[in-house]
Amino acid sequence: MTITLPTEIYVIPLETNRFLVYVPLRQIAFVANSRLVNFLADLQSGIINDKTDNDDSTVKFLEGLGLLEPKADILPIISCKGKPQPVSVTLLLTTACNLRCSYCYASAGDTAPKFMPFEIAKQGIDFVIRNAVKKGEKQIEVNYHGGGEPSVHWDVLTSSFEYSQCESKKRGLEVIGSMATNGVLQKSQIDWLIKNFQGVSVSFDGLPSAHDKYRKTASGIGSSSKVIDSLKKFDDADFPYGIRMTITPDHIPMMADSIEYVCSHFHPQRIQLEPAYQTGRWSGAPSAETKAFIAGFREALGRAKKYGHELFFSAARLGLLTNHFCGVSQDSFVISSEGNITACYEAFSETTDWSDIFFYGKPGTKKGSYDFDMKKLNKLRKLSVENRKYCTGCFARWNCAGDCSYKSLSIENSQKLQ
Repeated sequence: MTITLPTEIYVIPLETNRFLVYVPLRQIAFVANSRLVNFLADLQSGIINDKTDNDDSTVKFLEGLGLLEPKADILPIISCKGKPQPVSVTLLLTTACNLRCSYCYASAGDTAPKFMPFEIAKQGIDFVIRNAVKKGEKQIEVNYHGGGEPSVHWDVLTSSFEYSQCESKKRGLEVIGSMATNGVLQKSQIDWLIKNFQGVSVSFDGLPSAHDKYRKTASGIGSSSKVIDSLKKFDDADFPYGIRMTITPDHIPMMADSIEYVCSHFHPQRIQLEPAYQTGRWSGAPSAETKAFIAGFREALGRAKKYGHELFFSAARLGLLTNHFCGVSQDSFVISSEGNITACYEAFSETTDWSDIFFYGKPGTKKGSYDFDMKKLNKLRKLSVENRKYCTGCFARWNCAGDCSYKSLSIENSQKLQ
């Protein structure tokens, strides 16, 4: 009897005589003892010659899981080719910020601020509208992010989005609007967002004491009360939003309590937990990417489940199979405040670390056009996980997809300097 196993099957030790068997491309995971693990190893040789009754029942068990189905596994590899024709644009409106968060990757507020002129936003919006019409798409996306707080540049945020709505309507297109924000907003701004956008991502660290320790205003005052007020107004309007929680080493013991606080007081669609990256103001600070973080995340998952909330960590996307960690390797079309094109939110300025790697385009000589450095862009496209040697053989590679490219470069460089 010839039995063919999937090409990728991983056995992860848990404890004495217990192993996690994970088959990512079949979305199968189960706990096995050493006998079953050895049986799987024998199956990988291709042929079972002496099938005992017990072996037969084991085969039926594996068949029931779908492990032995005679089909070829399809690798979740998607790649971009040719000149980019995006129908989604992210505008990095400003490097100015009303907060001075201790772990800000952009060190926002430490240098002279930059502000995007309306004409730069307009050109990017016109470009994705033309692409959408050409490709027969039904909608475009206009997102606001930055090396600062987008709402600080409010006039251009509102005028550019209203322009996108007007121009899209003329062509029968829908506009999906969103923003990443620190949540320190005025009531009039909240009302505008609720009326115009389809959602926002709010940076909020859960327990007010944890939030206020690291997310202070420019004058040194904790910002949790302002963020809480924004979240309550979003909830009252049934406006969709997500929460992005940054975890420092000293916050790890409180992770589960922070999740409990958020879930019991607010109604986000999704909550994202991420360890503080050792970039920007947090460069050289202690790492939160530890076993303690994983343990805390597991406990937090249980707390969130009680309330029916989804908890998300970028390195543990078990429900997703992909070769891309983010848009860096997918032609992400992000416009800096000066009008140039970057693939990475964290490479938000032409003067940031690794800007020479992530910036791949600039306004073209022809009005309204962009010139793309295809050599750079093709290198970015190859930052997908199947091209990362250090990910080869890792059981999580199709879930994690190689982690953040910007963060990896920053950590590798800091280690070389030590």
